[in-house]
Amino acid sequence: MTGPGGTPGPGKPWGGRFSTGADPSAEAFTASLSFDRRLWPHDIRGSVAWARALERAGLIDGAERAAIERGLESVRIELEGGRFTFRQELEDVHMNIERRLIELAGPVGGKLHTGRSRNDQIALDERLYLREVLAEVDGALAALQSALLGQAEKHRDAAMPGYTHLQRAQPVLLPHHLLAYVSMLDRDRERFADCGRRVNVLPLGSAALAGAAFPVDREVLARELGFAAPSANSLDAVADRDYVLEFLGAAAVFGMHCSRLAADLTLWATAEFGFVEFADAFSTGSSIMPQKKNPDVAEIIRGKTGRLYGNLVAVLTVMKGLPLTYNSDMQEDKEPLFDTVDTLEAMLRVLPPMLESLTFRTDRMREAAGAFYSTATDLADYLVRKGLPFREAHEVVGRAVREGISKGKELGDLSLDELRRFSPLIGTDVYDALTVEASLRARSVMGGTAPDAVARAIDAAKARIARDLRR
Repeated sequence: MTGPGGTPGPGKPWGGRFSTGADPSAEAFTASLSFDRRLWPHDIRGSVAWARALERAGLIDGAERAAIERGLESVRIELEGGRFTFRQELEDVHMNIERRLIELAGPVGGKLHTGRSRNDQIALDERLYLREVLAEVDGALAALQSALLGQAEKHRDAAMPGYTHLQRAQPVLLPHHLLAYVSMLDRDRERFADCGRRVNVLPLGSAALAGAAFPVDREVLARELGFAAPSANSLDAVADRDYVLEFLGAAAVFGMHCSRLAADLTLWATAEFGFVEFADAFSTGSSIMPQKKNPDVAEIIRGKTGRLYGNLVAVLTVMKGLPLTYNSDMQEDKEPLFDTVDTLEAMLRVLPPMLESLTFRTDRMREAAGAFYSTATDLADYLVRKGLPFREAHEVVGRAVREGISKGKELGDLSLDELRRFSPLIGTDVYDALTVEASLRARSVMGGTAPDAVARAIDAAKARIARDLRR
């Protein structure tokens, strides 16, 4: 802290080395308090564990440790109650908590930082914070899967066209389409869980970079804080932000999945498709066109993905080319991290109720599922079962489709004589193979769109997610 004349004052943990204080603009520029204050619960938890580690190492006695813990508890109560006064000149959340601890507990509070640096302290706080976030995200992802499964179960038999290149391809079931997103979310949960395994490593005890100079038992400290193990290398422990990057990467992939879902729904909500209608509660109108009903929530979900991508690229860029170990550039990891967490939480709050409120126009879907030669592949498969090689069958059906287009008829509307002109293997049983229902039933392989396969997939996913939500 400095006075107007630049003379160092009390408050800076490093002030003894300096003869003049920081320029006010530099002080404001380097401070992180405006965003790292959200880490306070984790900073206090880590400080309590560190005080106990110092006692075990014989560096403070039981009375001193108890006084520190009482002081930290008082700080926690002030923070929870909104009565804590953050001081900008103290730079960050760590020094604000430490300064208040010393005010409450007296000089013994100054012993807490023995053997500890803000470098391993912030790494610990971030890991504790992310570990908590990851648990919340997993539960929210499971709830999102449940919302998708609710619509899938409600529309178990609803047929719709599947698409490639945004062109009608083959009939599928609506629940099969929705289950594709459930599978994507399975992978998202796996990625976040995998990230959690690398988050769950204790950096505390690494000090600034070389490791603590006191006999702190890091194995016991790790167990007390619920970490799988202490870090293996002190330099890596304070320089590492891979766990942040992994989280941001997993969040970006999740955002991409949500963006694809939003793209499907907004497309289906157009008058040209008419497959789905958004509830009024998740739509907006136009300031000039009274008839409009816009899927703004879904569009903003799609747009939020850009933030998630940007946050990942920002931190990757910050970390690029940094020499070991800690550099102040790394302070720039927090705002992208917190913004991604806030964005994820917002998306995961709004997605389940939005999905649950959708009205699917299954009559329109069913009509479209059988249109524009969607069962052409089924005719080729029919010929294959009659002994024709698939490539020849493909050619035969292609010519039949061309004939249908020229006459304005679907394949099933062509007469038997018209169809037999393309292959003598075609018999009266061909029409049974050209229905939407027959096309769906034929794809009964595991993971296929046949009704029985989809029903099994719905039941399996429901059981799995219900089990996860109970944990």
